[in-house]
Amino acid sequence: MLGAMTRSVHPIYAAMGETVFEAMSALCRDGSRINLGQGFPDDNGPPELRAAAARALEQRSNQYPPMAGVPELRAALADFYRRHQGLDLAPDSYVVTSGATEALTAAILAVVRPGDEVLLFAPTYDLYAPMVRRAGAIPVFVRLSPPLWRYERAQIEAAITPRTAAMIVNDPLNPTGSVASAEELADLAALCAAHDLVAICDEVWEGVRFDGIGHRSLLDQTGMAGRTIKIGSAGKLFGLTGWKLGWLCASPELAGVLGRVHQFLTFTTMPATQYAVAEGLARDDVLSRQHAGWARTRTAMLRLLDEAGFAVLPAPATWFTCVDLAASGIALDDAAFSRRAVHEGGVATIPLSAFSVDGELTGVVRLCHCKDESVLAEGVRRLAAVRDGLGGAAPWKAAPA
Repeated sequence: MLGAMTRSVHPIYAAMGETVFEAMSALCRDGSRINLGQGFPDDNGPPELRAAAARALEQRSNQYPPMAGVPELRAALADFYRRHQGLDLAPDSYVVTSGATEALTAAILAVVRPGDEVLLFAPTYDLYAPMVRRAGAIPVFVRLSPPLWRYERAQIEAAITPRTAAMIVNDPLNPTGSVASAEELADLAALCAAHDLVAICDEVWEGVRFDGIGHRSLLDQTGMAGRTIKIGSAGKLFGLTGWKLGWLCASPELAGVLGRVHQFLTFTTMPATQYAVAEGLARDDVLSRQHAGWARTRTAMLRLLDEAGFAVLPAPATWFTCVDLAASGIALDDAAFSRRAVHEGGVATIPLSAFSVDGELTGVVRLCHCKDESVLAEGVRRLAAVRDGLGGAAPWKAAPA
C-alpha cells in the first residue's frame, strides 16, 4: 500500500525506523524481560501530585486551558526557577507544552530556517537531527569523546560557518549522564554571542543531578538572555514520564514566537496535570524525596556493576549509567551486545549507537538505574551471565529470582 503512495509521504519519515527505545520496551511489556533500557521509574510517581491531579479533574475545568499554560503553572515555574536557579523571569517567559518533545519541536521550528546549519553534540538525543532536517536545515555534528564528554571550544568553533544558526545543547547530557562545567558553559555562551547563534537548551535533567553538583542554565550566562530557549520537563523532575508535560522558557519576545508555533502543534496541554505540577513545584519536600530515591538506586547500580566486574563511565546526572564494554571484558560492539543481552539474557539495554552520528557503532551501553534494587540486582546478574557466555535460548526463564 505504501509503495503506491510514496510520493505523498515525507522521505524523512518514510525512511525512519522504530526507535530503539520503543523496540526494547516492547520486548519487555509481557513481563518476561527486565527493562533497563527506556528511561522511566518503576513506581507510580509522587502521591501528592497524583492526588492533586485527581482533585483538579473533579474541581477544575476540563475544557481548553489558555494556550500558553494555566496562569498558576506559569507563575509556579517563574517562582521555582527564581528559587532554585536564580533566574529572574516573569511568568510570560514560559510556554507550557505537551512534553519536552513538543517543546524541542517548537523551538527548532521557531528559529531554524531552510538552508541553516544547526550544531548537534554527539552522542545526541535521537529527536534532534530528524527535526532539524524536517525544518529544512542541516545538522552538523560535533563529536564529544569519552570518558568525560567535554565541549571543546576550538572543535566547536571549527564547525561554525556563516550558515550556522543555532546549537542544541543537552545539559545534563542524555545518554552519557555528563554535566558541562562552568568553563564549558562560558565557552558555549561566548561562541553563541560571537557568531549570533540561538542556543536551544534541553535541560530536562536539571533536577536529576548527584554528587553535590548543582544546575546552572546557559540562559544565565552573560549575553544569553535574548538568544536562549530553555526546555524543562515535569516528567523528569517528578518521575511522571507518562504525563508528558514540559515547558519552554525564553525572553518574553522570543517566548511569544514559541507560543505561536506551539499553538499549531498541540495548542494546549491537559489542565489537570498543569494544576498538579504547579502544586508540586512549590513542594521542595516532594522533589527532595524523589531525588533521594534516585540517588539510592544510582548508588546501588554502581555497587552492583562494580561487584560484577563491569567498568562504568563517570555519570553525575540523569537516570542512566553507561558501561564501557571493552573495559568490562566484552569483545562486542554496543548494538551486538544489546541484542544478545535482551534475547539471551532477558534484559533490555540501550546501545549508545542509538545516539551516535548515523548509527555509528560504539563500545558503550546505557542502563537505567531508577528501578527497585532487586530489579537492578537481577538485571546486572543477567548481564554478567551474558558477558560470561552462560546460557542458551532464553536462559533467564530458568534462572533463580
